[in-house]
Amino acid sequence: MDIPRKPTRSRRRWFIGGAALAVGTLLTVALARLEPAAPTVERATVWMDTVERGTMLRQVRSPGTLVAEDIRWVSSVNPGRVEQRLVQPGTPVEPGTLLLELSNPDVNRQALEAERQLSAAVAGLASLQSTLENQRLTQEATVATVSSEHREATRQVSANEKLAAQDLIARSELERSRDRAEELRAHLAIEQQRLRYVAESARSQIAAQQAQVNMLRGLVEFGRRQVEAMKIRAPSDGVLQDLPVEVGQWVQPGATLARVVRPGLLKAVLRIPETQAKDIAVGQLASIDTRNGIVRGQVMRIDPAVQNGTVTVDVKLQGALPKGARPDLSVDGTIDIERLENVMYVGRPAYGQAESTVGMFRVAPDRSSAVRVPVRLGRSSASTIEVVGGLQPGDVVILSDMSQWDSSERVRLQ
Repeated sequence: MDIPRKPTRSRRRWFIGGAALAVGTLLTVALARLEPAAPTVERATVWMDTVERGTMLRQVRSPGTLVAEDIRWVSSVNPGRVEQRLVQPGTPVEPGTLLLELSNPDVNRQALEAERQLSAAVAGLASLQSTLENQRLTQEATVATVSSEHREATRQVSANEKLAAQDLIARSELERSRDRAEELRAHLAIEQQRLRYVAESARSQIAAQQAQVNMLRGLVEFGRRQVEAMKIRAPSDGVLQDLPVEVGQWVQPGATLARVVRPGLLKAVLRIPETQAKDIAVGQLASIDTRNGIVRGQVMRIDPAVQNGTVTVDVKLQGALPKGARPDLSVDGTIDIERLENVMYVGRPAYGQAESTVGMFRVAPDRSSAVRVPVRLGRSSASTIEVVGGLQPGDVVILSDMSQWDSSERVRLQ
């Protein structure tokens, strides 16, 4: 007779293990399908703005400095040593105000040498004039003597012709008197020509010597100006802005010794990033913040070259300057480019560029979370940027840098 057997414990353990494995597999699949928890962001640490529709003013903002429009640089004409500084920077000056005194013995020596040469040339001119005048007078005396002898010979020929007609003298005597008269006539012509040559030669020699004297007078005047140039004077009225030399310093010709400006004539020189300078044009309005007031202005010049990634833009200031405005003062300038009507715009994000598509976190209506959405951006301004697509008026977006959450499509706000 068969006896029924009870199930063994090993089979039951296998059954329990298989059930546990199935449950673990299901839990793993379920957890894998769950989305990762959204990171938390402190609401107070992010900058938010609301998308609006309306008029957007495109502006470009950049730092700059105030620069004097009328700047007079004073440079050294001669090399020399600085002996005195008579005026300090910041002092108002007038044309001719003595700023510095230089010294150079060579300049004084050259001036004295020029005066010595002039004195010698003047004495030589006087001596030459005296000598030539004596030659002229001597030649005139010779001409007068020969002329007298010629007239006497002419009278002798006339007398001999009368005597020869009466056969009172020989024919040969008449011919000799005629030859003598002809000789004296030729001699007189030569002496008269020599007199004209002496006069012309005297004029040319005197003119040459006079030119030498005039040249030396110019050199003397130049030397005096060189000596006077050792005294550095203000070229115009204004304020002495800079005096970059010290007593005892040796300066070379052309070295800058001083700078005089007119403080009432200032312009703003802005350094615009090259990526933002493409829309700037001459004539656009601007405002200059001197930190003690805002001055309106107008773009007057745009540098055609790019230096260190920036373009220099000159702004002509209009109206009275705020108190304390002076050359080299740091300012902030804002240039109005254009006015866009009926466009969506929002504050400029820290990570978005104009004419691009970026991911921005749009805040939920309950302000508890934010979801990343693609946003197409258009034209930009100094503090705002045009929204072409991806957002609607009234949407609140985060403008702060959210690059550390690039792997998350959603964040929680606390």
